[in-house]
Amino acid sequence: MILAIDVDYRETTALAAACLFEHWQAARPVYTHQAIVTTIADYEPGQFYKRELPCILQLLSEVSYPLSTIVVDGYVWLGDDSRPGLGAHLYQTLPDSTPVIGVAKSYFHANGPQIRAVRRGQSQKPLYVSSVGVDVAQAAAWIESMHGQYRIPDLLKQVDLLSKSWPAL
Repeated sequence: MILAIDVDYRETTALAAACLFEHWQAARPVYTHQAIVTTIADYEPGQFYKRELPCILQLLSEVSYPLSTIVVDGYVWLGDDSRPGLGAHLYQTLPDSTPVIGVAKSYFHANGPQIRAVRRGQSQKPLYVSSVGVDVAQAAAWIESMHGQYRIPDLLKQVDLLSKSWPAL
């Protein structure tokens, strides 16, 4: 199973969301989940993973399906593979070496050979794909093959919307 994750923040809380799906061309998730995280770190420029990683780990602790791949909103590598991003930090914490694919919507000024630009649909603006535990060319091909006709694959858009769909607290 493949798990896509996204996180939205408020002042002192975060909402982590997940869509679980069986294969890369799936049109619908098998399962969705939200986790409210009540203790979040302050944002530190260049250290985004310190804020987001605890939210993702809480969410993963609440998902009981076996995972073949995790997709995060952001970068696995910041430039080359010597500067870990959110995805690389997540991979290092996973006990079973589950591959992690990062899909970023914005260009990072130090993009290197570990990052592939993927254009989907009619969009001229690419997504930036990076990975650990799976070859980046394979990761880019999987993201390109995902269901949906627009730049953002449907299930990645769905998990983004789910992360912004705060339940009444």
